[in-house]
Amino acid sequence: MRRKDREITDRNEILSIMKKCDVCRLAFNDNGYPYIVPLNFGIIDDGETIELIFHSALEGHKLELINVDNRASFEMDCNHQVQYFEDKGYCTFAYESVMGKGRVSILPEAEKESALRELMNHYHTDKTAHFNPAAIPRTMVYKLTVEEMRGKRKNPK
Repeated sequence: MRRKDREITDRNEILSIMKKCDVCRLAFNDNGYPYIVPLNFGIIDDGETIELIFHSALEGHKLELINVDNRASFEMDCNHQVQYFEDKGYCTFAYESVMGKGRVSILPEAEKESALRELMNHYHTDKTAHFNPAAIPRTMVYKLTVEEMRGKRKNPK
């Protein structure tokens, strides 16, 4: 990382940023080109391993790519603030972000419901959000097991 003064290495601080984000972008290899898709996500942290939970339709290009090569990179960001200093003719952007990589695996039917609950918990922190269990068999649920990650922050001026 070029700007070491902005790097975040503390695991708990990185997790705190992840919990504030509402979209995670996954990037897959698509014949030598990145295929990037924005997704809703959930986080499972057992203190040692971090897993990002995703859902989708039962078929599609993303799943075809996972079946060929399950390695993926991810990125998420939040706390965006454009800052314009007209008197100096200077514009900058404050943010927090997390990037990393890992391997994606499709969850078996028996694990789907609990993983979907974790995904719902990410967006409904104040209550247990209900979802129709009839949707579970029609939903693909998969996880990215994080192998490496790092955070970055540019504070507002």
